Amino acid sequence: MARITGLGGIFYKVADPDATRAWYQDNLGIGGEWGAMFPFKKDDGEGFSLLSPFKPDSDYFEPSGIPFMLNLRVDDLDAMIADLQAKGIAILGRQDEDYGRFAWILDCDGIKVELWQQLGPAPQ
Repeated sequence: MARITGLGGIFYKVADPDATRAWYQDNLGIGGEWGAMFPFKKDDGEGFSLLSPFKPDSDYFEPSGIPFMLNLRVDDLDAMIADLQAKGIAILGRQDEDYGRFAWILDCDGIKVELWQQLGPAPQ
């Protein structure tokens, strides 16, 4: 059975994502392409978690109307999707990128959850 391996990130809407990213970089010394990145070592390489601001008009959280989204790391996205579908949970979409594989669901409260299987090393 596939399993969740950790928090991939918290994504949230703010008025000015660039200013928010700059604030975190300037004041807390954390930053990265997608927001504050927290790299870590794991048994099979490197990983990272994110604190990532989005513009208020972003449609990335749809169909949820809630202004934040959870990103959860998974060890086997295909198996996780199969498990969820067997439980009657709708998969909202799928996408594969160089750095990871993604799928989206809504939780019981209508919060969008992004499931992410990292591919390759953490970005610099």
